[in-house]
Amino acid sequence: MNDNQLLEVIEKYLNGEMTKDERGRFEILRNENADINDKVTEHKHFTNLIKQYGERLELEKRLDAIHDEIDVESLEDELMVQPSGIVRLWRNHHSKISVAASIAIFAVLCTLFFTGYLSNRDANYLRLAGDIKRIENTLKPKRNGINPSHGSMDNPGNFRGTGFVISSNGYIATDYHLIKDADSVYIQGTDGKSYRAKVIYSDPQPDVDIAVLEIVDPSFKTFGPLPYAFKKAETDIGETVFTIGYPRETVVLGPGFLTASTGYQGDSTMYQVSIPVNPGNSGGPLLDNRGNIIGIINAKQTNLEGAGFAVKSSSLLKVIQDIPSDSLKDKPLNVNSKNVLATLNRVQQIKKLQNYVFMVKVYKQ
Repeated sequence: MNDNQLLEVIEKYLNGEMTKDERGRFEILRNENADINDKVTEHKHFTNLIKQYGERLELEKRLDAIHDEIDVESLEDELMVQPSGIVRLWRNHHSKISVAASIAIFAVLCTLFFTGYLSNRDANYLRLAGDIKRIENTLKPKRNGINPSHGSMDNPGNFRGTGFVISSNGYIATDYHLIKDADSVYIQGTDGKSYRAKVIYSDPQPDVDIAVLEIVDPSFKTFGPLPYAFKKAETDIGETVFTIGYPRETVVLGPGFLTASTGYQGDSTMYQVSIPVNPGNSGGPLLDNRGNIIGIINAKQTNLEGAGFAVKSSSLLKVIQDIPSDSLKDKPLNVNSKNVLATLNRVQQIKKLQNYVFMVKVYKQ
């Protein structure tokens, strides 16, 4: 297809005008073709900037209207005998000052957008991808003892997060924002073994933000039967919940409670939880007291102590259902429905669960 046709397809994709099958095929094309993926990203940035520019123009019109309503001459007569320097400056140069101020505001918005400051809804909403560079020195002694047949860890990667097994034959769920624009992805377990993985499907929408990985390392065989099930029904406020993930180089337990049935700003696709979550917890499983998966850790609210957010498991199950059949023709993805954690205490649950939760290491240029 030519550039114009491709642009039309990208606009349909970004505007949510594709059918489920069309969206699935286009996701596969994005994952396989880096040029198309770059064009999607660039076009999304461009349209957002155009939107911001339009909003800036509207704000400028409103400010000009307010200015027109102010009787500067009357204020001058009432407050001073001679015009002050500020009044004279505004009277003679207000048009230039307005344009300069508008340009400055637009430049600040552009800077915030491209640095990612505006990409997480607002400044109080923090996605939980971790910077591996911060723990590089602490990981070095352990990397030296890793079996090379499971992937060398001499390069620790750029970002880290958490993922968990959703099918015993090598499928992992994590957050999309963690693996976005990745050149390569590896998962590493508590035993130090590392496997190469690829993204087979993702939903980048902010209220979903889920990616499914497939292990493509020839050394991988199977995980064996999963000990947990995926809960479809809503979980009640006040229920004890917990997560395990990789905010550090070793797996960490985060216990807490489900504090709201909606997420940030009333998002009904998420839960709010009172759990200690930090960068690196992105993509970790959220489980109820019986060991059922009820969500995926996604973000936290920076201006409110102990407020974390998790995408509900119903969204994960929908993403799994939406994976194109062509992506699974050689290896079906079967979601487990049997939970063997329900009768175990928390210590026993973690011992079984930690073998199915992995550090996700992301490499980018």
